[in-house]
Amino acid sequence: MHDSVMLEVKGRPTAMIATAEFVLEAKTQRDALGMAGLEPVVIAHPLSSLTEEEIGRRIEQALPQIERVWLTGTTGDGKME
Repeated sequence: MHDSVMLEVKGRPTAMIATAEFVLEAKTQRDALGMAGLEPVVIAHPLSSLTEEEIGRRIEQALPQIERVWLTGTTGDGKME
């Protein structure tokens, strides 16, 4: 989250990815760092125990959200980055 906030402050659209289990923690950190508008790209949990093929599916799941963040500044849920 710290890296995402630093990049956003420098004007670089940033897609911070979090698994569903860690969304609350990501938002808490984001708020504490003063970047309340930075909405995380959310993928299914878990991640660390997956095979390479399963991780590839998580990437496919995240790509549309990441592209929206980079191109529009929103994750698609109506919240602005």
